[in-house]
Amino acid sequence: MEIPSRVRKQADALPESIRKRFLFLLREMRELGPARANRPHYGKLKGRGEVHHCHLNTGRPRYVAMWEVVDKKIRLIEVRYVGTHEKADY
Repeated sequence: MEIPSRVRKQADALPESIRKRFLFLLREMRELGPARANRPHYGKLKGRGEVHHCHLNTGRPRYVAMWEVVDKKIRLIEVRYVGTHEKADY
């Protein structure tokens, strides 16, 4: 799993409870793969290839995570964004 430095900075800026949920999501993806249908509002983004997203919480502000499956054979996932819903690049 690849997590660019800009995403690490985004994760460091999250509230502690949201950061814990994000880290748990990363652990799930490492163990079970990128398709996380057990997550709230999980889905692949239409017209964006293998880009997935899910909500990390309910209420406001809403936090989301976005990731892309770069290579299915070697199971390479790149986390693209974690932060508020309003700033997400849909």
